[in-house]
Amino acid sequence: MMDENRQINNTSQQLGEPTEVKQAMKSDSAAQINFNESGNEVTEQVAAQTNIPGDTATFNQDNGVAATEKTEVETAALAELTQQIESLKTQLEERSTQYMRIAADFENYRKRTSKEKEELEVQIKRNTILELLPVVDNFERARSHLKPQSDGEMTMHKSYQGVYKQLVDSLKRLGVSPMRPEAQEFDPNLHEAVMREPTDEHPEGTVLEELVRGYYLGDRVLRHAMVKVAAPKEDTPAAQEDQSSSANS
Repeated sequence: MMDENRQINNTSQQLGEPTEVKQAMKSDSAAQINFNESGNEVTEQVAAQTNIPGDTATFNQDNGVAATEKTEVETAALAELTQQIESLKTQLEERSTQYMRIAADFENYRKRTSKEKEELEVQIKRNTILELLPVVDNFERARSHLKPQSDGEMTMHKSYQGVYKQLVDSLKRLGVSPMRPEAQEFDPNLHEAVMREPTDEHPEGTVLEELVRGYYLGDRVLRHAMVKVAAPKEDTPAAQEDQSSSANS
């Protein structure tokens, strides 16, 4: 470049051109150079701006695909979680039903065993008391037959009466109570008829006498009472003869 300026200067000097022309030529050359450089920069900027929309479209398309895939993944995960929740609900209902069934079975078992235990206790008490009742009967027979005369007999009588009373009080504490069937109507659930006595004084089926005392254990029959029951009075032989003679006539 410097060589060209020198040539121009030399030529100008040879031709005798003024200095202003030389300077003008220099300034035109510099402006042309700056224009070329500016043109290159503008061209590059235009090219860069031309490429930007293409890259943006590609980026947006990639983002759309990624968003679609993410949505599908989230939908699948949500469906799986929903299925798991439904499965857990079903299992919970089954466990709850099973627990309620087991609880009901256990309650029934508890009631049944409690009732069986009570019945066993009552049966054991019943059997034990039944073994003691003949002793009570003997005490009562002795009291009805013995007639103490002397002081020694009276002392003995009071002694065994004290033992009898203690035994009766013990039976009362266990829930034993005697029956009082006299003058009541015969009841096969409570009484056992061992004798029948014809009479006009009482209706048929009335208990006239208790021969062997019966007892209750609580509200249950511990031992049936052996009783004598009233029966209708039979006709006398004279009455039968009168009836036969009237029939013959």
